[in-house]
Amino acid sequence: MCGRYQLAAAQSAEIQQILNAVQTAYGNGSWAPGEIRPTHRAPVLTEAGGVIVPRLMKWGYQLPHTLVINARAETAAEKPLFRESVASRRCLVPATGFYEWDSQKRKYLFTLPGESALYMAGLYDRRDGEDCYCILTTAPNDSMRPIHDRMPLILTEPQRRQWLADSGAAADLLAAVPPELQRRSEERQISLW
Repeated sequence: MCGRYQLAAAQSAEIQQILNAVQTAYGNGSWAPGEIRPTHRAPVLTEAGGVIVPRLMKWGYQLPHTLVINARAETAAEKPLFRESVASRRCLVPATGFYEWDSQKRKYLFTLPGESALYMAGLYDRRDGEDCYCILTTAPNDSMRPIHDRMPLILTEPQRRQWLADSGAAADLLAAVPPELQRRSEERQISLW
């Protein structure tokens, strides 16, 4: 389950372009890169008339008594909460990496080998007058399995446009196996000397 992710503009020219577009559309200081947590506003990419458009949205669907930040890819199209979003409100959630914790509460950063950015499949909706998104999760691949039993549905470059623009292809992508990832411990080593 993806509960935090990283968006570091200094690490990625792609992310810097998204930041520039968001600043142009929403004004300087409307968003700052860093570690993104649920309820934070962050850029997502949507498709409008064949053009990919960055938009600022809040992470999480607010429901009475709970905040939904993830949706299971395997069942999202069947669930009333996500059904319409799967059909017509899909987005990409750009990141430079995402965090996960193992059973010992050790924090790891996962990145895409050889790439400065990764894109997670997402859904969006409008709730209480605010645009919000959630991240689709799926069964873990070999790189994630030792740490956690879920992972974000990460889309490769050819899959991204299909996810945004083609409902038929998007339905098939809900069953896609994410690419293998690199993992790095984020635990701070403490030295007494």
